[in-house]
Amino acid sequence: MKPTKTSKQWMREHVNDHYVQMAQKEGYRSRAAYKLLEIDERDHLLKQGMVVVDLGATPGGWSQVAATKVGDKGRVIALDLLPLAPLARVEFIQGDFREESVLKELEVKLAGKQIGLVISDMAPNISGIDSADQARSIHLAELALEFAVQHLNPGGAFLAKVFQGSGFEEYVKMMRNHFKKVVTRKPKASRDRSSEVYMLGMDKI
Repeated sequence: MKPTKTSKQWMREHVNDHYVQMAQKEGYRSRAAYKLLEIDERDHLLKQGMVVVDLGATPGGWSQVAATKVGDKGRVIALDLLPLAPLARVEFIQGDFREESVLKELEVKLAGKQIGLVISDMAPNISGIDSADQARSIHLAELALEFAVQHLNPGGAFLAKVFQGSGFEEYVKMMRNHFKKVVTRKPKASRDRSSEVYMLGMDKI
């Protein structure tokens, strides 16, 4: 299929992107790593020895950052429908995190340890139909929140990508039902024209 004008423009911007070039130079799987690094620098989410679950982790940029921050005594468990190339100090489960078999595998890996942080940089495959794409993105964010509410240790934190638009305000209200503090973050590595923001819930009730 012949590349469209839009896809050519995206590729040109991507190749010239400052964060893409930095990721290649510094060995990160994706430019998204810098979003988590900036949020963590501000909010100090990732602590030595903690257990982190990364939902929709592939290609692994966030898991890389988390594994470095939690250290050898911490745990990072990544989940995704897509395969993940092996990463140092990251345990991977391939499958849908809503399925019983995947949750059981997670439980075995946790071996009784409590989850201190759930992170999600998931986004749907874009169809180009704004209303449908927004509905799908909110649905993914809701699934991540539901997982966090069910599995996070009391006092734990949750960070997820959410696109502003229909359903966004309702989503923020849902988060406030489960976390004592809810804030919005827009890291520098998040493209200006993108409606994505990162919702952070701290101190799970």
